[in-house]
Amino acid sequence: MQRHCLAAVNLLLVITLAAAAKSPAQSTDEGTARELQRLETVWNEAHEHGDADALEGLWSDDLEVAVPRMPVLTRADAQQVARSGRMKFNVYRTSDLHFRVYGNAAVVTGRLQRVRSMEGREVSDDWRFTKVYVRQQQAWKVVSFHASEGAQP
Repeated sequence: MQRHCLAAVNLLLVITLAAAAKSPAQSTDEGTARELQRLETVWNEAHEHGDADALEGLWSDDLEVAVPRMPVLTRADAQQVARSGRMKFNVYRTSDLHFRVYGNAAVVTGRLQRVRSMEGREVSDDWRFTKVYVRQQQAWKVVSFHASEGAQP
């Protein structure tokens, strides 16, 4: 009888701990995913509106950007490009987004379709991207953005 009670108490303890461990993590991950989705919208709209201040607010001090047909950019390089006005985005749209959170780091992957005007010509890009966020002082900042040519249909 005592063994059955002890087994029942242990089972109840395991179920309680499992439920307690899942609940906060799920709500935190859902909240984090919503925040990352919001930041992705800010990122896209900032590109379309040429809002360098909004972009800079998303970037970590050690930002690195690697995209096709350009040298790797630091934060200072990206600021120069964003503030120059040489590149204007008519379309900057993401889809097929996936969010993975690892404590104070998060990875966002997806598809990026954009149409940009540069030096009097229009260029379309269809890329797959990976963006890495790190939580710094309670705010998510982009530390890395990498894009590569997407597979064509």
